[in-house]
Amino acid sequence: MTRAFAAASRRTEPFGRAATTLLLAAFMGCSGEAHLEPSSAGPDYRLQGEYRAAGAPFAAQVIALGSGRFRGVLLRGGLPGEGFDGGPRFVAAGRSEGGGIVFSGDWQGAAREGHLVGQSGSGEEFSLQRVVRRSPTEGAKPPAEAEILFADAPTRHLAQGSADERGLLGVPARTAEPHRDLSLHVEFRTPYMPGSEDQGRGNSGIYLQERYEVQVLDSFGLAPHPRGAGAIYEAFSPRVNMSYPPLQWQTYDIEFSEARFDPDGRKIAPARISVRHNGVVIHDDIALSGPTGLGKDETPEPNPLLLQDHWDPVFFRNVWMVRRP
Repeated sequence: MTRAFAAASRRTEPFGRAATTLLLAAFMGCSGEAHLEPSSAGPDYRLQGEYRAAGAPFAAQVIALGSGRFRGVLLRGGLPGEGFDGGPRFVAAGRSEGGGIVFSGDWQGAAREGHLVGQSGSGEEFSLQRVVRRSPTEGAKPPAEAEILFADAPTRHLAQGSADERGLLGVPARTAEPHRDLSLHVEFRTPYMPGSEDQGRGNSGIYLQERYEVQVLDSFGLAPHPRGAGAIYEAFSPRVNMSYPPLQWQTYDIEFSEARFDPDGRKIAPARISVRHNGVVIHDDIALSGPTGLGKDETPEPNPLLLQDHWDPVFFRNVWMVRRP
């Protein structure tokens, strides 16, 4: 994110679709195409996604890039979190042809009607089926002591935030009270923006104490990156990029401990964080040396939780937290 753009984003109110398109085009240099539901996303959306098969040497992630263009990423061993060995990612360019996709590059192949067949650069053949994964923590029930921030509508625990006609929480959203140590469950969905790239593709963020950002972004099919989905923004890349395709519900489950200060206000211990993305640990008790992104300065006083508005139509549901002693 750029500093000027992100600072401006904090001043925005929840947006309408027309305003979103204009702002995206002006600030991100993108096509302005942002789909909020699969039913309106078009034929390319139905071809992109994840492909796997039991016993196959590879799995694949197919990313729609707009105007009939695709990128196909071949992963040895399986999908992220399901067997991918973390080794090289084999990339092929794809183009739409006759209602399907033809790929060429590090590997060759074709996809049609949910079926992807091909051959790797070393001659290994594969036949894969399109799948839609769900996070094992999707729909997680809050414990009795949880503060429900959003269910079907904002609660008294949110000072800022509104629901759209679908009953989903838009951004920005901010808790009414500051928080200290907590456990947080968040479900989010990024828009389908095939003509956009990088930080202009479904950008938001979860700011703990308005200081430390867990990045929300459509990073489907990309390698882990310090500014990508699941990153502690510009500080730590996730162990693995667990992003699902846009318009699929995803989850973050976060354990956070605030920085400690002595009675004179001197910092004596860093904030710490653990994150599970779609049920997989991507950060394990990491010490944070200071604020990330555009986070506020560290002080002994806590701040609220913020769901960032970066002018992309990212939506949330089933958001709750448990304050820890």
